[in-house]
Amino acid sequence: MAERWATFGIDLHLEPAGPGLRRGLTDALREAVRTGRLAPGTRLPSSRSLAADLGIARNTVADAYADLVAEGWLTARQGSGTRVADRVPARPPERPAPRRREPGRPAYNLFPGTPDLASFPRAEWLKAARRALAAAPHDALGYGDPRGRAELRTALAGYLARARGVRTDPDRIVVSNGFGPALGLLARVLHARGLRTLAVEPYGLDAHWDLVTRAGLTTVPLPWDDHGIVVEGGGEARAVLLNPSHQFPLGGALRPGQRAAAVDRARRTGGLILEDDYDGEFRYDRQPVGALQDLDPDHVVYLGTASKSLAPGLRLGWMVLPPSLLPDVLEHGGARSVGVLDQLTLAQFLASGAYDRHVRAARLRYRRRRDALVAALAERAPRVKVTGIAAGLHAVLRLPPGTEQSVVQAAAWQGLAVPGLARFRHPDAVTPPQDALVVGYGTPSDHAWNGALEALLRVLP
Repeated sequence: MAERWATFGIDLHLEPAGPGLRRGLTDALREAVRTGRLAPGTRLPSSRSLAADLGIARNTVADAYADLVAEGWLTARQGSGTRVADRVPARPPERPAPRRREPGRPAYNLFPGTPDLASFPRAEWLKAARRALAAAPHDALGYGDPRGRAELRTALAGYLARARGVRTDPDRIVVSNGFGPALGLLARVLHARGLRTLAVEPYGLDAHWDLVTRAGLTTVPLPWDDHGIVVEGGGEARAVLLNPSHQFPLGGALRPGQRAAAVDRARRTGGLILEDDYDGEFRYDRQPVGALQDLDPDHVVYLGTASKSLAPGLRLGWMVLPPSLLPDVLEHGGARSVGVLDQLTLAQFLASGAYDRHVRAARLRYRRRRDALVAALAERAPRVKVTGIAAGLHAVLRLPPGTEQSVVQAAAWQGLAVPGLARFRHPDAVTPPQDALVVGYGTPSDHAWNGALEALLRVLP
């Protein structure tokens, strides 16, 4: 018999089978209760509704219900309808699956890349979401513009110009569901344009390199000297991925001369710079360095995200594109996978000033943590030096030569998750290895920070 669904109250999938309709329906309902598909207390459709949906007589359904009530599978009370009885269904015995031994979770997590999630501004975000939903036009819930909602692109254009020195207008912004998907999309566009290599920094995230590789490009690490990255390297690559404001993970800023050299190279070769401004709002010793994109908006793709300023789980990022690149990006996907309500909420959050207030509060919190880390190291582990600029949500702790692996292992024994610098080194990098820890001081919640810092100090040489 064809499959049937009753649609009153609950969706009820039944396949009556057998020599008669009454018996077939009774057996199907009994089996659904016995196997647990219908949980105890579940209210069943009325006999009239179920009969109409199954195309059978109402008396047939009523008789099947009566039979199962008599057997104890169902209960029927006036005013509450027919429900599954409060009894444990007799399921076939199952052999328990062998339990896998899970590794113990660390007591403290100092991995970089995540902000303090406990400080997410829930109340302000909820207010913005309510305002956004109330003000959203009906057509906002449709498929919409592949660049993303105009409200968010307009709010981003104003904020990025004011806070990061980005030159753009809303029409050149494309919303993305995070940095990784944006990078993968750009890599596919570059491959379609005939590029086969992308120059990258010698230290970074292998997840990003893998995204580029899956798009058909080869990553070529840039050389490094005593002062930082040398952008004139990278072979014949006409595109380069950079963190000019705060290199991840080493923590330096791209030197002014190298910023100019990167732009000159892009102009000379007709290439592109992919600028990853992942934590540009967080500079503690002075005003943040402005975006590299301001030097040449026609040769720099600016990539930003709310992952560090708010939370990675929002999956909200953005690309500011040169006009020549915009059609290709939209052809390869654009912002189709980004939720409209999240976009409208972030637009409200930016326009109301709540984003600026949150960033200022977070900046103060992370600066205090970094200052506490530096002071504690000076007092209790003077052989360990903090390198890089005072910025971001992580710090690099330079260790005595040959000690990185043993310190990382000792940290694991102490229930502390913290990576060594070697984890972030490109496999083809020609720079000499350096012993260091990459400490994400932004990751712990406020109540866990002191314990995490104390655990770190116990394992340092």
